[in-house]
Amino acid sequence: MSQHVQDPAVFERRLRPIYDNLEVGNNRKALQETEKLLKKHPNLLCIKALKGLALLRLGRYEESDGFLQAVANEKPADDATLQVLSFCYKELEQLDKIVELYNHAVKQQPANEELLAHLFISHVRLEDFKSQQSVALQLYKAHPKNAYYFWAVMSVVLQGTRGPESQNPTKRQIYLSLAQRMVDKMIQENKLESEQEVHLYLQILKLQNKSKEALDFLNSSICTKLYPGAPIYMKINLLKELKMWRDCNILLKELLNEEHDRWDFYQDYLTSCFELLKVQEETDKKSDKNESERNETALTILDECHEFLCQCICLHLIEEGEKKVRGPYLARLELYKRMCTHNLDAKQLLGDLSEMITEYFRLFGDKSCCTHDIALFLPTISMQERQELASKLLLESGISSTTLPQNKEQMQKHICALQISRICGSHLDLKLEHLLAFYTALKLHYEHGLSSFGKNLLATDMGPSDSYALLAANVMYDISQEEQKSDRIFEALCLLQYVLRNSTSNFHVKLLSLKIYHMLGCHLGAQEMYDYLDIKQIQLDSMGYIHCNALALSGRFSMARSVFDATLKFFTNSYKERLDYLALTYRFCTFSKIEEFMNFKERLTNSLHYVATSVETQLCDLVILYGNVQQNLTSYAVMSIDPAEDHTCWHKLSDNRDLDALTRWDPVHLVALETERADSFQQEVEILRIRLLLLRLIASFVDLFLPSLSPKSRKAAELASNQATNAHTNNATSNSTLSGNKETELIECLSKEWLELFKRLRNENLKPLPNRFLVNLLPTRLHLLLEMPYEKFFYDLAQLVMQFYVGASNLSLQCKLQCDNVVQLVNFCGSIIAESDESSEDGLWRRREWQCKMAASLEILALYAFILTALYEKLQTSSKIKPKKKSNSETELVISEKERCQMLIELMRLLKKEFQRCDKLINDWKTPALPRDLNSFMADMSLKPEVEATLIGDVASVFKESHELMVTELRNLIKDKIRMISK
Repeated sequence: MSQHVQDPAVFERRLRPIYDNLEVGNNRKALQETEKLLKKHPNLLCIKALKGLALLRLGRYEESDGFLQAVANEKPADDATLQVLSFCYKELEQLDKIVELYNHAVKQQPANEELLAHLFISHVRLEDFKSQQSVALQLYKAHPKNAYYFWAVMSVVLQGTRGPESQNPTKRQIYLSLAQRMVDKMIQENKLESEQEVHLYLQILKLQNKSKEALDFLNSSICTKLYPGAPIYMKINLLKELKMWRDCNILLKELLNEEHDRWDFYQDYLTSCFELLKVQEETDKKSDKNESERNETALTILDECHEFLCQCICLHLIEEGEKKVRGPYLARLELYKRMCTHNLDAKQLLGDLSEMITEYFRLFGDKSCCTHDIALFLPTISMQERQELASKLLLESGISSTTLPQNKEQMQKHICALQISRICGSHLDLKLEHLLAFYTALKLHYEHGLSSFGKNLLATDMGPSDSYALLAANVMYDISQEEQKSDRIFEALCLLQYVLRNSTSNFHVKLLSLKIYHMLGCHLGAQEMYDYLDIKQIQLDSMGYIHCNALALSGRFSMARSVFDATLKFFTNSYKERLDYLALTYRFCTFSKIEEFMNFKERLTNSLHYVATSVETQLCDLVILYGNVQQNLTSYAVMSIDPAEDHTCWHKLSDNRDLDALTRWDPVHLVALETERADSFQQEVEILRIRLLLLRLIASFVDLFLPSLSPKSRKAAELASNQATNAHTNNATSNSTLSGNKETELIECLSKEWLELFKRLRNENLKPLPNRFLVNLLPTRLHLLLEMPYEKFFYDLAQLVMQFYVGASNLSLQCKLQCDNVVQLVNFCGSIIAESDESSEDGLWRRREWQCKMAASLEILALYAFILTALYEKLQTSSKIKPKKKSNSETELVISEKERCQMLIELMRLLKKEFQRCDKLINDWKTPALPRDLNSFMADMSLKPEVEATLIGDVASVFKESHELMVTELRNLIKDKIRMISK
């Protein structure tokens, strides 16, 4: 429909109040303004679209959909209307409809540059690379600009690297060759204009492994002219790929003469030296040189390398004066390490490694990075040499058992020496009394450093002596592990809380406190630390595992739900932002960032943390449902769980965890970080399999009796409403209800998969994660899920649901079996609480284990209650089914619906009775006993008197309050379930 507006300025002025209200979130006012304008201009499509947007943001989806569909059917071509509709479809995540809109608009105005550009961007959001190429070439033909041509080139490249045919090597090569020829044409016509176009060409050559052509082009005049700021590493990497080690060596020497502290340059320089050595060895073998001559040649090359590194140190001392740089010193240590790896006599060329490390410590021991630097080279020396080195460095620090640091630099050297001593394993063989004395000394050093060097710090500064306290916490954890008691680790937690009062920005302290709170089952304290960390944006993915993984079965379902919500909000919002970023990279022709953004998008989309949190959120929602049956089923329907299909890309799941966030100084020979990462990732994936399959099982139970709630049925119903009569639809529904085997096939398949999954996991016998050191990952929930009766309970429940559906004759036996499962589970809860109450001397050491088992038990019962209410709703409201024979040869009748309904009521009554028994058990659950009384802790802490009076009491009160809140929440959950199933 054409729109007639006399004056665009007047039109814009009239729409301005609507835009302003929408922008500030005043959607109701915006709706009123659109209704006023529609009375004067009923045919203006832009106003109708704005009304649809206002209704959408008010949550009135059906009304909004009507307006949006009406406007879209008119096939608008004006930019204002199209932009508003695009906003709506973005919020609805219906990106394919934006493509349809602009396709219709472009047909009306084929040469409109703006419309074509929007159409291209709409294809970018859908990652439809072939359509991108087509539209980009159409744009270039109508408006010959380099940007549009290279949009087409980039689209061809993406077809080869990420398109549906990218896995076919031949097709991939065809696309990349086409992209190269397209750019070659521009080069021949001398039409290249920007550095991004040059970068794209270099990238195309690199993707085809044409390193020689890429290097020649990088050295060419056109590249020098258009891309003068090309990263030097582009050239270094090409030289490495071409194995031009001599040229690479010379280039890196030149670069290091200009920048003495570039550690990355030193690493590549050493690599080039050893590669030259390898080339020389191959040449010597061909020339039949004996072994001594070959060794002499090797030492000559490495001697030149060592001489150059010494030269760098001398030049630095001459040029920089007092400014110390670590690069050349680290390079010498790295040379020693690599020579040992190649079985060469490093000691002959460089001297003793311990002496070199000691020299490095003298120069840089006052820097906090020194510990990490030295730790890189400790595996090169033997255990005995490590112990000797640790003792030597402690002497070098100038601090003994009777002296204290005189300045901040000396204190940092002492801290570094103590950390290296722990990394070398010096603390492993100390007796208990020596460890306690060491802990006391660390506390005193912390207090001295705080009072002497920690004054007048900014709120964002870390205390200079905080590392003493962190080391002390690690020592106390070691003692706790040896004694299998929680008193030492509780004392360490009190010390960390004291440090946090003095150094509010020390995230290391917050992370360790969070870990200890979770370890001792205090989720309130853990939540306080998590809030205190203020984790946001990408950190929710990289560091969220520290808190979220421990919350899933903690007994605090509402707390877990709020944390999951905040995490998922980031992923949802960032998904929309990532699409906008991709669009902007094309708009500004920053082709070098497109691959980066797409990789980032894939890593977040396939993040294990994201997928697991999504599943846990849905399970948590089902557990805490508290409304009536209709409200609960509506909430369930909104989740849109598809039990028939598993949409998870298991092979693409990404481990985005930052395991280096927690600083560790554990013995280097006992730390296997990559193994720990791999094992924990495997276990978390298996947990996800169990939880997702559980969710699908529950959905299959509900959808069997209430098929209208399943996503596929709702979509089919919408389609059927446009194509068939209501009578036909009702007839189809009744047929679906009457059939038996076909409908239960999905549950049979899922229950079989459920058993096979647990059988496979038990056969694999995955070991719990190691917990020897404080910074090790917390144990995963996998062994808890295998120990708890998830497998049997939900398999028996699947059989019960199927027998209820078909009215099987042995239904009463299955009901009895399920009743026994419920009674056993509540008895198990009673035994857990009794075990907890009996641990009067130390109620914290196994607290987390007990809480997780209680939470898992109540989760099972809560999900069972939801299933029973859904089944009852169907059996109660549906019409009676006439008894029918199971087969022509049998005369036995199925159980009538009335009898089934009565059996279901009996199940709900028993469940209610067991819930009441469980409620009484939880109500009598005692607050966990601290391992020692507070006075004993105060005597051991030896802190300032004014601190002792409140600190330990505050920490103890957090544990008490955490227990009370958990008990209150669990009891409220039980009361909600009792109300749900009361019939």
